[in-house]
Amino acid sequence: MAEPTAYRCINVEEADRLLKEGGILILDVRDPKSFAAGHIEGSRHITFSDLGEVINGTARARPVLFCCYHGFASREYANTLCDFGFKNVYSLDGGYEAWASFKAADVADGGPDAALRLWLEAQGFPTDDVNAAGPNGMTPLMRACRDGQAERVAALVAAGARLEARNADGNTALWLACVSGAIPVIEALVKAGIDLDNINDNGATALMYSASAGKGEVVACLLRHGADLRPETPEGFSALDLASTLDCLQLLRAASKAKAPA
Repeated sequence: MAEPTAYRCINVEEADRLLKEGGILILDVRDPKSFAAGHIEGSRHITFSDLGEVINGTARARPVLFCCYHGFASREYANTLCDFGFKNVYSLDGGYEAWASFKAADVADGGPDAALRLWLEAQGFPTDDVNAAGPNGMTPLMRACRDGQAERVAALVAAGARLEARNADGNTALWLACVSGAIPVIEALVKAGIDLDNINDNGATALMYSASAGKGEVVACLLRHGADLRPETPEGFSALDLASTLDCLQLLRAASKAKAPA
């Protein structure tokens, strides 16, 4: 059996050069939440149990870079690949923390939106287009709303993010904000002027969704800002009909009575 090769620990500058050359497989071994919050563009999230798939599905000569939080766990993964005959395996010194700092410094002269561009890159969006649509029509604003990032939402709106943009299901960013249940995000969207009553491709509004999902605090917020109770699904169900909890039902009934003619 051939002697296994040793992996190399490389700094962020060398990693950046390898990425620009192309062809390298980037594997991020942090937890899913950290990966979702930010990662090297083009990287793939894996756990140790995924290594078998990587080993069986990757050419032994292909360069592989492992990234973790600070550069320690990635060495264990890199060493395992070397044991299986991979020839060009790297572990990123300093991990994603070092990479994020490196990229932040790289765009530090880019003005007040440098942090936003860094975030766009980490999420896989073009850094020069805040309205770019990814898979399922997801825009940067929708992503930030889904993740409950109120400050990021404000920055995107200030940078020209389109409030009326709809994803492949016909939902706007408001729907994603309701999914996250982040009231400050909803408030920011309302302040920016988003349509509270957008009807998606299934005939539902954000208020209908929130009522059916039992999100009482979200329902209260939407009602406080004037969300319309009247829209119905193609089957004839209103938000009141769809309320799945007593809290939501009481909120919607009170709002309905308040709007009823004397």
